[in-house]
Amino acid sequence: ETTEMTNREEAEIQISELDLLSSMFPYEEEFIVTDQLAVAELKHYVENESAEIPSSKVQFILNVKPEVSNASMVEFSMACALPFKYPAVLPEITVRSSLLSRSQQVHLNSDLKTYLMQNCSGEPCMLSAREWVKDHAADYIDKELSSSTVTTSNATLSEDIMFTRLWIYSHHIYNKQKRKNIIDWAKELSLSGFCMPGKPGVVCVEGLQSSCEEFWSRLRRLTWKRILIRHREDVSLEGGGHAEIQKHRKFSTLEEKCFDAHGARGNHMDLGQLYRFLEEKGCADIFQMYFGVEGH
Repeated sequence: ETTEMTNREEAEIQISELDLLSSMFPYEEEFIVTDQLAVAELKHYVENESAEIPSSKVQFILNVKPEVSNASMVEFSMACALPFKYPAVLPEITVRSSLLSRSQQVHLNSDLKTYLMQNCSGEPCMLSAREWVKDHAADYIDKELSSSTVTTSNATLSEDIMFTRLWIYSHHIYNKQKRKNIIDWAKELSLSGFCMPGKPGVVCVEGLQSSCEEFWSRLRRLTWKRILIRHREDVSLEGGGHAEIQKHRKFSTLEEKCFDAHGARGNHMDLGQLYRFLEEKGCADIFQMYFGVEGH
């Protein structure tokens, strides 16, 4: 009996914490629940004695802009999942930023975890985690730079070359010039992937990490109602030759994919077709990240 009780209490705490977050951060740019289904299940569980324990964790993204002395605003995104036993167990949080190298990201996330282990046992802690990231994350961008700039040119050659795939989400992509930029820049930077115009807009680019980052920095400088990296994959390349890069590609070139739309402006894409396209390319799990529900 008692465990049932604590499960419901934990679920109630999760819901009140999510309500708090959405009242503090009303804009999607700051806080977005990526899995509405899990939240609905959780609420149902709290309100109905007979309800099954929810099958999936609540997942959401908190975006944080730390106060950095140099004027450039850096955005860190915290991808969060609440295990069912949270807050009795720690939340699962992964902090990312396009400015962090792989090792800086690992370092930052392990320090955040240590902080949570030491300070947040059994209490709701999303706000303190967010505060910690706001106060400390920017420090990790410069860490290790001092040591790597000293290394000789010879050592840099053997350094890990990364293959990166960025999954970018935009509120919408209609503008012809932006669509042309996306295709031209990808070609110039030897990136493959696809762009799905309309609403929402989806862009995937893959290739050398430095080229992906250059593409992203150009893209985000254009004016957007909303644009963000929804997911990022990094693979270390052994040797990093052309053949090695080709081996990791899931797309041959960058092309625009229109999954016929319905609606007067022809702007709403058929997400079922997008799902099948991603499935074909071995990327079906990405659909969940974009739309927070299982595709079929």
